[in-house]
Amino acid sequence: MKIVDAQIHIWSSGSPSGLHRKVSSFTAEEALKEMDEAGVDAALIHPPGSWDPNSNALAVEAARKYPDRFAVMGQFPPDQPENRKLIHGWKNQPGMMGLRWALLSPAEQVWLRDGTLDWLWPAAEREGLPIATMGGLFLPEFRKIAEAHPHLKLILDHCGLVRTGQDAAAFARLDELVALAKLPNVAVKATGAPHYSTEPYPYRNLHGGLQRIFDAFGPHRFFWGTDVTRMPCSYRQCVTFFTEELSWLTGRDLEMVMGRGLCEWIGWNLSFD
Repeated sequence: MKIVDAQIHIWSSGSPSGLHRKVSSFTAEEALKEMDEAGVDAALIHPPGSWDPNSNALAVEAARKYPDRFAVMGQFPPDQPENRKLIHGWKNQPGMMGLRWALLSPAEQVWLRDGTLDWLWPAAEREGLPIATMGGLFLPEFRKIAEAHPHLKLILDHCGLVRTGQDAAAFARLDELVALAKLPNVAVKATGAPHYSTEPYPYRNLHGGLQRIFDAFGPHRFFWGTDVTRMPCSYRQCVTFFTEELSWLTGRDLEMVMGRGLCEWIGWNLSFD
């Protein structure tokens, strides 16, 4: 079974935010070494532009150098009007699959309401560019975007859960989240799951909530991944949490969740046979 990580970061400068490893750089080669040790075949790089402005170019270079191991969900400052032209032909860059902005800060989330990002959704829809974001932080706005642009593929980052919550608090908006599964252009990136539990591996208090999300979205719209540089466990445990500990995830469904579904959704033509 080919395993594809739906989210990692690499960087060459800056001070990593939040719980990410406090190292000045994390290279493609370092990522490959850890992937090989964990049994991960490929990974989708999300440039951390918030702390390394050069991370998009770094990710593209990694995808050019290792096309069978890396692809990219890139970004640029979307609030700067001069950058709007970048979206046309965005996929011409090596390994570029789409776009990703976390929109973690309240100041960035204002862009969802003040018109700053109104240009983005139809432009990405026209270009066939999937967009990933931390939509669990703003589910009502996320739903409006998805409904208004039915041909725009949207991905909810980090299970779509309450980013600041753990244990039961992480699932506080689960009903609202699973209701989004009725929109066929919405998928969930099941990345960073171990972060949501204060229990030790195998995080048994997460199993039921994750199953509800999987049951709603199905194996074609529920993508395993890690965000490994801020995980509280080993890379291998991020893998085995899904491949060995979730009794409801087996067979063809497991294969889809662990990589094939992501690649089909974003158009990454990796060989799975």
